[in-house]
Amino acid sequence: MTALTIRGLTKGFGAVKALAGVDLDVPAHGITAVLGPSGCGKTTLLRLIAGFATPDGGTIAFGDSVVSGPGTAVPPQQRNVGYVPQEGALFPHLSVADNITFGLPRAERRSRRRLDELLDLVELDTAVARRQPHELSGGQQQRVALARALAPRPSIVLLDEPFSSLDAILRLSTGQAVAQALDAAKATAILVTHDQNEALSLAGQVAVMRQGRLVQVGTPDAVYTTPADPAVAHFVGAAVLVPAVVSGETAECALGTLTTRPGAVQGRAQVLIRPEQIEILSDGTGVPAVIDAVTYFGHDATVTLALQPDGPHVTARVSGTRTPQPGAHVRLAVTGPVIAYP
Repeated sequence: MTALTIRGLTKGFGAVKALAGVDLDVPAHGITAVLGPSGCGKTTLLRLIAGFATPDGGTIAFGDSVVSGPGTAVPPQQRNVGYVPQEGALFPHLSVADNITFGLPRAERRSRRRLDELLDLVELDTAVARRQPHELSGGQQQRVALARALAPRPSIVLLDEPFSSLDAILRLSTGQAVAQALDAAKATAILVTHDQNEALSLAGQVAVMRQGRLVQVGTPDAVYTTPADPAVAHFVGAAVLVPAVVSGETAECALGTLTTRPGAVQGRAQVLIRPEQIEILSDGTGVPAVIDAVTYFGHDATVTLALQPDGPHVTARVSGTRTPQPGAHVRLAVTGPVIAYP
C-alpha cells in the first residue's frame, strides 16, 4: 500500500496545456477515479504517473519517495507501477497463464502458486489459464489484464478507461469484480474514466478534471450532492438549474419556496435540483405543470415537464412502474435541500 502525492503538475504539447498545475492526494489502499471529458488531460496525468512521459513542472511522490521532480526522473521500469490500458493489450501469442506471469521472475513463472492466487483474486477459474486471449470474453480479458498488472505486487495500479469497450451489463459486472480484486489486494489504484456512473460506483474518491485542472476532489457522495459549480453538476449527473432569489436558507423560484443548504449564496442565484428530487404529486398541492415527454428506461424514467404558466422546463426522475402520460396536467414539489450558485 503506497499513497500518491502530486503537486503543481504541468504538461504542455506545443500551445496546448494538457495539465495546468494539478494537485492530488491519492490515499493508500483504495480507488481514486479521475473523471472528465475526452481531452481534459486524464490520460496525460496517468502517463506522467507511470513515467511514460516527463512533466514540465511539479512533483510526483510514491509514499515518501519522489519519482518525478526537479532533478529527479525515475524511469518507468523502476516505479513498480501496474498499468491496465483500455483494451487490456494482452499478448495474443501467449496463453492466459503466460500473460499473467510475464513480468515475474523466472522462479515464480515456473511455480503455479502466484498464478493460482491471481486467478482466484480476479475470480477466474484455473482452467482459463490454458486458453488464448481470443478465446476469452471482453470481461475475462480485462480481468486477465488486471491480474497481469497485479502480478509483480505494484505500489500503484493505473487503469486507463479499462471498461469502455464493454457493453453496459458486462461493464458493470467487470467493474465490480475489478474493484473487489483491487480491494482484496490492498492496492492503491487510479481509475481514469469519462463515465460518471463508473466513477461514483467504484471509487472511494472522485477527482473531477476540466481543461487540465482538477476542479473538485471528494467522496462520490460529496461530488454528487455538493458539486463545486454548475458544470460539475451537469457532468456528474442530470441537473436542473432554475433562477432563484435566496434569502437566509430559502430560495424562491418557479418550483416554489425551497430549502437551501447551509451557507448558500444570497440574493439572485440559480439553484441546482437533481431530477430525483422533483416529485410528481397525486394531490392538489404543489406547482402546476404539464408533461411534455417521457423517456422510459425500464427501471426508471425521465419526465420532461413545462411549469405553468409560461415557466421553464424541468426534468423529473420517476420509477419505471409509474410513468405518467404526455399531456397530463400534474403538480410538482421538491424534496430535500438544494444548492445555490451565484
